Amino acid sequence: MEAATPALMCMPTTTLDLRDLPPPERHPKIFKAFGAIESGEALTIINDHDPKPLYYQMAAEVDAFDADAYEVNREGPEKFVATLPKL
Repeated sequence: MEAATPALMCMPTTTLDLRDLPPPERHPKIFKAFGAIESGEALTIINDHDPKPLYYQMAAEVDAFDADAYEVNREGPEKFVATLPKL
């Protein structure tokens, strides 16, 4: 596991564990939660797979998504923790 960058360690964060949620419900829940956080905060998601498709969707569709500060760490065979910062 990689250490979080200092900027992300200081950022207020909301966490969603999506592993028990049916896949079709995940992205809408993520987008709703991301919309509810303030600029300078981050949404951390816990997922059962690498959320790379979500990263590309966020980068293409959400102007407030800070793609440069995005981080994802694999913490187990079915545990990926991604931090989605908001500009």
